[in-house]
Amino acid sequence: MNISPGIVSLIRFPQSDLHKGKFHPIVVLASLPGPYDDWLICAVTSQLRHSIKDWDELISTDDSDFNSSGLKIASLIRIGKLATVEAALLEGVLGRISDERLENILKKLTDHLQRRSDNMTL
Repeated sequence: MNISPGIVSLIRFPQSDLHKGKFHPIVVLASLPGPYDDWLICAVTSQLRHSIKDWDELISTDDSDFNSSGLKIASLIRIGKLATVEAALLEGVLGRISDERLENILKKLTDHLQRRSDNMTL
C-alpha cells in the first residue's frame, strides 16, 4: 500500500479508554521520523454533533473532494483525535482528501501547538 499524507484509510481506532475499537476511517497526516514506518493519523466520524467549532474539519457531500475521499456520508475529521500507528495497521486506501484540506488541518494543528508552547513557562 502506498501511504502518503492526505489518504483516507481504515484502522481499528482505539477508544479514549484504550479499549479495542471498531474499524473507523482515518486521515493520514504525516510520516514520523525514525526507523519505524510510523504515521500520525486523525480519526474521522459521521457523528457530526461532535464537531468542535473552528477546530474540526467537516467534509460534506457537496465539497469538491468528497467523492475522492472515499467516504460514504458527510463526516467530521476530528483533529484532536490523534494517534501514531505503524503502516501495517492501515487497512487499504479508501481515497484522498484535497491538498488544501490537508494543509488546513495541519495549519490548525501546528498553530494550536505553537500557541501552547508560546504560552508555556518553565
